[in-house]
Amino acid sequence: MKFLQTRWVLFALGLAPPLAALAQVDLTTLDRDMVGRKSQVLVLGTVHLRGMPEGFNPKALDGLLDKLAAYKPDIITVEDLPSEECDMVARFPDKYGADFCASVEVAKASTGLDIPAASALLQKALKELPPQPSAAQRRRLVSLFLAANNRVSAYTQWLQLPEAERREGDGLDANLLKLLAEIAARRNESTLIAASLAARLGLQRVHQIDNHTGDSIDIADEKAFGEQVSAAWKAGRTELNELDKMQTPLMKADDLLPLYRFINEVKHQRVDAQSNVRSQLLAPSKEGYPQMWVAGWEIRNLRMVANIRETFREQPGARVLSIVGAAHKPWFDSWLGQLQGVEIVDVEKVLK
Repeated sequence: MKFLQTRWVLFALGLAPPLAALAQVDLTTLDRDMVGRKSQVLVLGTVHLRGMPEGFNPKALDGLLDKLAAYKPDIITVEDLPSEECDMVARFPDKYGADFCASVEVAKASTGLDIPAASALLQKALKELPPQPSAAQRRRLVSLFLAANNRVSAYTQWLQLPEAERREGDGLDANLLKLLAEIAARRNESTLIAASLAARLGLQRVHQIDNHTGDSIDIADEKAFGEQVSAAWKAGRTELNELDKMQTPLMKADDLLPLYRFINEVKHQRVDAQSNVRSQLLAPSKEGYPQMWVAGWEIRNLRMVANIRETFREQPGARVLSIVGAAHKPWFDSWLGQLQGVEIVDVEKVLK
């Protein structure tokens, strides 16, 4: 009894010896000697191509696409919001806002299908699709993907149609053709990298894995939140600013492969992570706004990682390519690498 009393006194005074380290179950060896091969996951950090300098030519991505094609992914994921999430958040506008996802009104008017109905038909159509789909089947898939708000997969199917078959029919009307032209004209990594690569490899779809439900933060003062988070970023950008200066000429080059090598280097990833998160954790704030931002960032990345895992749940041993904004890559590599039966592929070796 005296011993217990003494320990409580020591704890109260802050003088008690540290407790033994928390015992944890080691999960890292559970997949050792597993049956079958492990899934290979390659995370490619990307710049957002909508922000490329004037004069950007998509042909500058050819070298990168050649490297990614040599990896031969079975599954490609992109930082776009999934169909199901778009449908779900539309039902909760007070919580998530009204401009969460791209509008499906044009596709709904053309096909008569909402997102759940189109998704159900897509699931059936993809299961029944032959190895060499006909032009009519592809046009039908384009219309269904558009109605399901999976534009990148619609464009993937569109690219695999011969030029003469890119026309109305089988669910496609003039309004959907106009929408496809708008999608083709946009500069983004989902169409110019993911869809182009998927079509080149003969894949039927690209998986959308983004998430913003976890970073919809309930705060009292949005203005103060934005000011504090921005100030923390600015204070922690010294090293990143130097890397940005080195990155600028790479973004203007005729070949963007060196740019992708640069932003996927471990050094660049480390500096980016520290600037993005550590600066927020160190920022003084009575309300804790910068720390709330970090919590939302982590939830978003965790849910994105879970979405990626779902894409190859029924395909053990798959080769996966996840294309995501470069700031997410350290979290993806770390958390995907903890999953059972999963190995992270060294992107620097792939791009070498």
